Amino acid sequence: MSTTLVRGQGSKILLLNPNSSSSMTDGMKTVINDTSINDGDDIEKSTNAVLADFDASSGYHGIVVACFSVHPLVPKLQSFTRPNCAVTSIFEASVLAAISLLEPGQKWGIVTTGKFWEDHLSDGVKAFLGADVQDGNAKFAGVESTGLNASDFHHGVDPAVVRQKIKKATKRLLNAGQVHVIVMGCAGMAGLEDIIREAANDERGEEFAYSTLHVIDGVRAGFMQVDHMIRNQRLRPGRNP
Repeated sequence: MSTTLVRGQGSKILLLNPNSSSSMTDGMKTVINDTSINDGDDIEKSTNAVLADFDASSGYHGIVVACFSVHPLVPKLQSFTRPNCAVTSIFEASVLAAISLLEPGQKWGIVTTGKFWEDHLSDGVKAFLGADVQDGNAKFAGVESTGLNASDFHHGVDPAVVRQKIKKATKRLLNAGQVHVIVMGCAGMAGLEDIIREAANDERGEEFAYSTLHVIDGVRAGFMQVDHMIRNQRLRPGRNP
C-alpha cells in the first residue's frame, strides 16, 4: 500500500494508492502537487492489505482511494471513519465530474486498461447511478480498453506502444458518437491527457480536441470531490470547523 499525505487549507487528506507500485504513486503526486491492480482478485487482495495497515484514529479529514474500480475500500473506510472523515474514490468522483460537464445530447465514456475492466466499470457506473446493469444509459457511451496493465503506463512497455494503444481506444470511444467527456479510467494514466487529446485531434480536429473535449483525470477529480465533501460536512450544525 502506498499513501501520500496532502496538507491543504485546514484539511488533512490521504491519497491512498491500494497497489504496490511506487511509480504509479509518483505519477499521482505530479497531479496533486510492482504490482498493479488488474482484476477482481487484485481488488480483494488490496482491500485486505490496506485494512490491515489502516489506522482509523489518524485524524484525516478526507480519503481518496486512488484505484479506478468499484473498490470495497470505499464503504469499508466510510464505516470505519464516519462521521469525521469524507471518503470517495477516483471512480466515483470521475463519474460525478463527467455527468456535471455534459450538455444536452452529449455523452461521456471511459478509456481504461485491460479487458476485465470493460464489464466491471460499465456495471459499476450503472450501479453507482442506481440503474440496473441490464439497462441502457443515453449519456454513457461505455468503456474502451487499451489491453495494457496499470503498471505499463510508467515502466516495462515502450512509451510509443502505450501512446498507440491509448489513442486507438480513445478513437473507438469517440466513434460511439457525441462523446464530449472522456475519463481516464486508471490511476496510472495520471498525466497522460495529451495522448487522449492527440487522438481526438486525429478524429475530430484541433478545435474539438483542445477547446471542446473534457478529459477527466480521476486523481484530480477525487481531490476536488473530497474537498467539496469536507466543506459540506463543516457546514452541518454542531460540527467542528
